[in-house]
Amino acid sequence: MSTTRIESEVNARVLRVEVAVGDEVGADDVVMMVESMKMEIPVQAEAAGRVSAIHVAEGDTVEEGQLLVELAAS
Repeated sequence: MSTTRIESEVNARVLRVEVAVGDEVGADDVVMMVESMKMEIPVQAEAAGRVSAIHVAEGDTVEEGQLLVELAAS
């Protein structure tokens, strides 16, 4: 089974996690919102799949390249 890794593109703070483990998401669906330099930035799924793991929580500070969510191919 293939896994898609969704990583942070910027240093940011997690504002909202929009998905839960087990949710099905489509390509370009928003999985969370982060804030960087007073801007809200949507984090989108690059491919469709089922959320298999969420590695951060609301309020966490994340670094560029940090793993946020993993998707299993559906």
